[in-house]
Amino acid sequence: MPQILNRLTEWIGNTPLVRLQETAQQYGAIAEVLLKLEYLNPLGSVKDRTAFNLIQSARSQGLITAGTTLIEPTTGNTGIGLAFAAAAEQLRLILVMPDRVSAERIRLAKLLGAKVVLTPAAEAMLGCIAKAQALQQEIPDSVILQQFQNPANPSIHQATTGPEIWRDTEGEVDIVVAGVGTGGTLMGISRYLKPLRPSLQSIAVQPARSPVLSGGVAGSHQLTGMGPNFVSPLVDHSLIDEVLSAYEEDAIAVIRTCAAREGIPLGISSGAIVWAALQVAKRPENAGKRIVAVCPSGSERYLSSTLLADINLESDDISDWVAIAQSQA
Repeated sequence: MPQILNRLTEWIGNTPLVRLQETAQQYGAIAEVLLKLEYLNPLGSVKDRTAFNLIQSARSQGLITAGTTLIEPTTGNTGIGLAFAAAAEQLRLILVMPDRVSAERIRLAKLLGAKVVLTPAAEAMLGCIAKAQALQQEIPDSVILQQFQNPANPSIHQATTGPEIWRDTEGEVDIVVAGVGTGGTLMGISRYLKPLRPSLQSIAVQPARSPVLSGGVAGSHQLTGMGPNFVSPLVDHSLIDEVLSAYEEDAIAVIRTCAAREGIPLGISSGAIVWAALQVAKRPENAGKRIVAVCPSGSERYLSSTLLADINLESDDISDWVAIAQSQA
């Protein structure tokens, strides 16, 4: 059916569920694992939903005028989503990011018209938040959208992401696995699905090197987009049935397998989330169940990161493939 959009923001949401095949077999899964591919949102992440709703909510509350400057502390994807939405709304935006975020994120945010202020990586998100608050004091008519405590964050997932999962699985979903940064994604999805399916399990994924969600000590990690060095006020522990911890090495192994065996290019946190879902899918009690893993972003935004730095830019030796082709001729 022909469709012409007035703005690209109209394309946010309705991302597909894709069944894992080869990767699930390789990891010994006995449950079905479906990936909710949020990197197929217009600007490449689940945060497109959040960012657009943060701006619309602030506008509906009268917090945004034509001269307002938006400010937001972010590790990147919310910032990209906000830059995208702010450009569509012709609003000024300042993003405060840790200086460890990938070059792709900084460049894309600037391409979309945002200003970027970098803070020391060692200060993590708390450093970004402190800098954003200082900027708000300095800049008249400025607003911090506060993704870590704004109810507009989980509400968009309760209104859209959760219903999409219910619709596309026809209500047949047993377990949802999602990473927790702000907590908005898992909280919103759980609030929608649990009343409809009380047996549903909601599983949170955190960085093993910064397990604050389960009461551990904050630490440095590279699972960008999840695991800030504090527990977000949006997190409702009553909605979480289990917390799993993933290492960067776990995430990278899954990313490589999904890319090479399935053609699915997962981002860093998505790799961790899918790894966790595969661990759950191996449990005897979950045989035959359906697991949905929410994948926030894709690989492209992380190709310059140290985690994928061994992917070289040199010409490859193709002699082995030539030999195989010749032997099959």
